[in-house]
Amino acid sequence: MPGPGSSTAITRAEPRARCLDLTRLVSRAGRQMTGVDRVERAYLAHLIAAQAPLFGLVRTALGYLLLDEAGCAAFAARLDRGEIGRPTLFSRLARRGDPARAGTESDLRRDAVARARPRGLGRMLARHLPPGTSYVNVGHTNLTPSTFRGLRAVPGLSIAVMIHDTIPLDLPEMQRAGSVARFHALFDRVMAEADLVIANSQATAADIARHCPAPPEIAVAHLGVAPPAATTPADAPRGHWTDAPYFVALGTIEPRKNHAFLLDLWARLVAELGAEAPHLLILGARGWNNADVFARLDARPPHVHELAGLDDAAVTALLRGSRGLLFPSLAEGFGLPPVEALQLGVPVLCNPLPVLREVLGDQAIYADSRDGYPWEQTVIRLARETPAPRDGNMGQSAAFEPPDWQCHFKGLLSRI
Repeated sequence: MPGPGSSTAITRAEPRARCLDLTRLVSRAGRQMTGVDRVERAYLAHLIAAQAPLFGLVRTALGYLLLDEAGCAAFAARLDRGEIGRPTLFSRLARRGDPARAGTESDLRRDAVARARPRGLGRMLARHLPPGTSYVNVGHTNLTPSTFRGLRAVPGLSIAVMIHDTIPLDLPEMQRAGSVARFHALFDRVMAEADLVIANSQATAADIARHCPAPPEIAVAHLGVAPPAATTPADAPRGHWTDAPYFVALGTIEPRKNHAFLLDLWARLVAELGAEAPHLLILGARGWNNADVFARLDARPPHVHELAGLDDAAVTALLRGSRGLLFPSLAEGFGLPPVEALQLGVPVLCNPLPVLREVLGDQAIYADSRDGYPWEQTVIRLARETPAPRDGNMGQSAAFEPPDWQCHFKGLLSRI
């Protein structure tokens, strides 16, 4: 016990600074957000609110930018408003054909506390980042050898990287030309450089370990899902499906999502039920390696409707009014669309992938897409049933609790 006249020094450990890589969000400026984009956006929001110093790193066409917490907050606010500034001449020249990205990079250049040419990254980071900073990358972007070399210039810096899936290694025949080799190099680099790998599911963690027998430390944290947006029927695009039973398939039209199976299924339903067949709404942009599916969609098969470029309100309204989400995907790292559907109270019919069983539990309807009969019978049953009232706040069952971001960060924040 301190004696009279003495004082007790109370020492509190300073919270560790974090540097979030924002390159992916910047590269996607002006476009509809993908699932990975939303993850990076959620990290930005949460780390801004956390009681710790925050920096943001962005690779641009001209080099690197470093933002402080105020710069990160300004960027987040512009994202929320959908605001893109006027690009400078340099940005316009460097990003020809992409004015949204050019404008976003110009905004960030004005907000940056430091800039560096590619070879000067290490000097910039060592000058501005506190020792022991944690670099966090959840966007599968900017994970280059030069970035890792620059990061290691900061004394005691640790690196945490999220791996969303290993699908390019597991289904290489379904990927874009050249993407498998790029992902393989990225994966090997992360396994060699990262101090912590964040996996979005136990299934993804197992896949990582399968491809890397001696991986870095792995932390598993299910992705969060934001509360559903309030919508009205007026938000939903109208068409032949309006006032008729319809189902939704949501996601990029690429081989892994198995749209060919759904087109075959709908051809059988129309042949069997004729005008009474339900409608199928395919929501998503066209992807790659899918010429046969694109040709079939171009032929406008009966009761099948392709809708691309919809905003979040339109997608949510269509999903909310549907008889179910159909998700015959052949591989997933997490599977956000089924979680979002159950959150709205919409039935989900999906392939029995290990990750979907992990995340959805017994709340989904599982059927192997190698056998179309159970799918056909389930679709007919759901189309004929009177759908339960949906308030958008309850899942398909009261037992389903969609993961949220608070839960995601609760056990993870102390490790990054």
